[in-house]
Amino acid sequence: MTDALPSAESLTVEFKSDLKKLPDRELVEAIVCLANAEGGELWLGVEDDGRPTGLHVDHQMLAGLAGMVAARTSPSLTVRVSSVEAAGVCVARIEVPKAQGEVATNNGVYLRRRLKSDGSPECVPMLPHERISRASSFGLIDVSGQPVAGTTLADLDPLERERLRQAVQQYGGDRVLLELDDEALDGALGLTARLQDGTRVPTLTGLLLVGREGALRERVPTHEFAFQVLAQQAVRFNEFRRFPLLKALDWLETNFRPYNPEEEIQVGLFRVPVPMVDMAAFREAVANALIHRDYHRLGAVHVRLEDEALVVSNPGGLMDGVTLANLLVTEPRPRNRTLADAMKRVGVVERSGRGVDTIFRGMLKFGRPSPDYSRTDSHSVVVRLPTEPADLDFRRLVVEEERRRSAELPIDSLIALAAVRELKRVTAEELASRIQRDAASAKRTLEALTEAGLVEAHGNARGRSYTLSAAVYQRQGDKAAYTRQAGFTDLQNEQLVLNYVRQHGQIKRADVMELCRLGENQTKALLSRLKGDGRLTQHGTRRGSYYTTGPDAP
Repeated sequence: MTDALPSAESLTVEFKSDLKKLPDRELVEAIVCLANAEGGELWLGVEDDGRPTGLHVDHQMLAGLAGMVAARTSPSLTVRVSSVEAAGVCVARIEVPKAQGEVATNNGVYLRRRLKSDGSPECVPMLPHERISRASSFGLIDVSGQPVAGTTLADLDPLERERLRQAVQQYGGDRVLLELDDEALDGALGLTARLQDGTRVPTLTGLLLVGREGALRERVPTHEFAFQVLAQQAVRFNEFRRFPLLKALDWLETNFRPYNPEEEIQVGLFRVPVPMVDMAAFREAVANALIHRDYHRLGAVHVRLEDEALVVSNPGGLMDGVTLANLLVTEPRPRNRTLADAMKRVGVVERSGRGVDTIFRGMLKFGRPSPDYSRTDSHSVVVRLPTEPADLDFRRLVVEEERRRSAELPIDSLIALAAVRELKRVTAEELASRIQRDAASAKRTLEALTEAGLVEAHGNARGRSYTLSAAVYQRQGDKAAYTRQAGFTDLQNEQLVLNYVRQHGQIKRADVMELCRLGENQTKALLSRLKGDGRLTQHGTRRGSYYTTGPDAP
């Protein structure tokens, strides 16, 4: 963190005046408030408007401040305190870590920081359901495996049990489940739990999977989902339901199919369907929203078909440790473990827990953009699946390659092919961020595609870039495109740069990258070669550098 005083308060920045000596109780409560959100900095000796006014004389010895905070919080919170000079006065910066779970004052006060509608922060009481919700987001408790108060076995629906058994057969789930009687099935899937007196009662998972609708409505009032079709701002379909989850998935699929047109393409002797939305991706996205939502938060799971995308959203943000930058590679961290495990065994969702791969695959194999999670925040997960027309040539390429291999393309390879198709030329460094791995992994993926004859490498080891191969372009009947994307020879690139300098007087590195369509390392090598030959002269260093005609320029 920087020593510079922030300009304003935010979710992670709090200012506290110390002119009248801030009471220890208020200081500890403000620190607890930050810790129960995202952590951050508390600046003691700064007014609400950001003016530093300095520390009270009793607070100018900061050595014992961290110990006081640890003694007055439960569990003990470790903060870092440092002195900072601002506008000629001394203020204290207190760095507050994000609590792994929840923290209270030693008087039992739970507070959390949030943003008001105008964007300004405030501290509010942390209610019991919010504490449970936060603990579940860290994986500390599994509410889906807990008994639901006031329920009995009569709240479970025999018809929904039969639907569950049929789902095992339909989705290819764990067939061992088909051999179990009701009580054994309940135990295997965590649908019920035993109380201390030996009686069995439904868990949240039990109610959500095989509960009667009346019991669900009464005992799990947060459970609700909606299917909406919005066409050019007109509402064509808008219905909310509270069905058990397997019935919910059936209902959503049935109502979505009429809005999901499909065409076919010929690949060899076979006709391959090309739907507007891949049904495997649809099912995985919807099931994930229903399974991983926060059942302590009000709000429905929304499945909304818009003009340009299918959007699926659910209450409850990503689990702690899961970010948009590691969605593809992080270990699965379900909020509702018992429910997630049950749905995996039934076969509704990916057994490996890599359901995000299924959603990405369902988009990329048709030449459509990757799923867009950018609208996700701490309160909800939102995935947008663009419904733009498929790239039929790309779909043929994927189908042919997967038939040759007798297996699906690895997800990294599919992402790499999609990136080369979109960008025309990529480097390992550019691909690394897309597959959410390091450059070495990206290079291995590209080299494997090179060996398969799908892409070609250009340039030396450090500046190597990749394009679709000549064979792929030829198969698609576009030989000229290959010649364009394969790029110019080194000699042609040199002439392009020298002509540009003669015409414009100078050239920057970014100009060379755009002009010759080269990667950063290739550009460095080209400019270094021209400078070494005396044909260009460098002025300045780093980002501000530019090149003019050298003494040996032709």
